[in-house]
Formats: sequence, structure tokens, C-alpha cells
Amino acid sequence: MDLKTKALLLSIGRVQLSRPQDGGQPSTAGPGAGESSVFFQSGRRLVRLSVVDRSPLSLEVRGDEALISLQGRAISRGRMVEPLLHSPGQAYITVSERCIYDCRFCAVPRLKGGVKSHQRVVEMVKEANATGRLESISLTSGTEVSPQLEGERVAALVCDLKQFGVPIGVSVNPFPGVNRMLYDAGADEVKYNLETPDRILFSRVCPGLSYQEIMDALEEAVELFGENHVFSNLLVGLGESDQSLRQGMDELTDRGVLPILRAAYPHPLRLDEVDITRPSAERLLELARYLRMRLDQKGLDGRLALTGCYCCTGCDLVPGRDL
Repeated sequence: MDLKTKALLLSIGRVQLSRPQDGGQPSTAGPGAGESSVFFQSGRRLVRLSVVDRSPLSLEVRGDEALISLQGRAISRGRMVEPLLHSPGQAYITVSERCIYDCRFCAVPRLKGGVKSHQRVVEMVKEANATGRLESISLTSGTEVSPQLEGERVAALVCDLKQFGVPIGVSVNPFPGVNRMLYDAGADEVKYNLETPDRILFSRVCPGLSYQEIMDALEEAVELFGENHVFSNLLVGLGESDQSLRQGMDELTDRGVLPILRAAYPHPLRLDEVDITRPSAERLLELARYLRMRLDQKGLDGRLALTGCYCCTGCDLVPGRDL
């Protein structure tokens, strides 16, 4: 799978299986929550695709080999990769599968899922560790009651999970004091999602959240966790311009933050609330190449990330790994 083929697969984002037994693992995180997905690897590149009943992409597994076709024409051969917990090699766990915020692109507020107990999260990591494949832990969480209580919940988990001796990354909604709390608990990396650098668009799609508070938390986080260990999602396809995305990448990389360019996902539960257009392969490639250039200019390196999306690479074109 070359770079253009991966960009094409990400631009479509969905695949139908030739047989139900070919795989599919449900997601509990973010815009794609509630839907199943598969991980497909070809060469050194990995892609994660949502499983649907109808798609121009089809996946067929033949023994140890997997084949992805576009409208009946084979475009990539590889193999299926079994995720550990949501991600290959990572225990990627959503602690609170509910959220008081109502970001228009996110399914979590609509699904109103459960909240994993402290004990359950530790047990999940123990089970993952027993496989011998645990390389890192990523904790993400909605906000059940308040950002402060969620931060305290996750910080307590980080303290207990340090026993496994692998890097731990955390993604929560930020608040004053969150960085020091997570750093003192033993977290190695943090991710606070800006979602869109277009402030007008942000106010429409993320009501109740503060753009400036997120940006301030990211800047402060770099002072504690260091460059290459602080991340932020920028969604592509919410109606933003490429110019605004490039400006957003500039602002984040100027502060030592690694942006993650994530193709926006039009979840069925939110179709009437936000106008999402899945980005083309060409757009994803152009933006990813710009991001790679900015990281190089700023001396940043995605290969130094220890947890999360820059390590997984399934959902994005990741500088330092894919290009």
C-alpha cells in the first residue's frame, strides 16, 4: 500500500466485508463511537476502516492474506491486524463513554454509554499485558459530570497503571491545573483536541467548550511533557478552508504540539446537525505534506511519540511514519 492508496482508503473510510467472520471490533471513542472497524496492514502502512453494509470498498480475507477492492478492482493486498484494545499494541481505553458536551460531529453524547470503573480499567490492562503485546496505554474519556472530576478519575488510573511499565497517554477535556495533575500522576503524554482551528466554526460545532482554554492547555502541556509528546486533533471536512487548517497547524507546531489531521466522520446519529464532507484523497495528501514540512521546520518528529495516534497510524496519514 503506497501513500496514495492509503489516502484513498482514508478518504472513503468505510469498507464492507465479504463475510461477517472477516472481523470488526466496536469503537467507543469519538465521532465513530458505536460502529465496528477493522485494521488492515500492507507493507509498513496500516489503515483502520469502519465496517458498513454498503461501500465502494470491499474486504476479503483468504487465509493469511487480505484483499481490498474498489468497486471490484483489487487495489491493495495485505493482512488483517488484530487490535489489542482498540489499537494494535496499545490498550486504548475509553473511560467515560458519555459526555456533557454536545460537539455536533460526535456520537458519544447521543449513545450515552457506560462509565468503566477504576477496577475494570485496571483489569482490562492486566488482560492486555498478559498477551505479551502491550506496548503502551492510551486513556481517553468523555466528560460524565465535569472536566475536573474526569481529570481526577483518569489521574488516579494513571497512578495505578504505572505498574505495567509502559508509556501512558491521556486525552480529556482540559481545565486549569489538568497538566500538573496528570504529570504528577505519571502520564507521559497528553492530547487535547482543538477539533477545528476556525474559531467561528468551533463555536458552532463545539458549544460549551473554550477554544482559548484548549490552546492554553496545549501550550502549557509542552512545558511539562516536552515537544513531541503533546497532541491535538484537527478535523478535516467540517466546512473549514485549507488556509485555516494550515494556520492551525502553524499555531500548534509553533508551540511544539503535534497536530493530528483526522478525516471528519459523518456519523448516522448526527447527520442532521452538522454538514460533514469526507475529504478527498488529494486533500488529505496535500495537508499531510504541509504538516510534515511544518514539523521538519520546527524540529518536531512524530516518530518520538510514545502513545496514541502517532504510534497507531490507522486513522491518519502520519508524518514521520507514513510520509
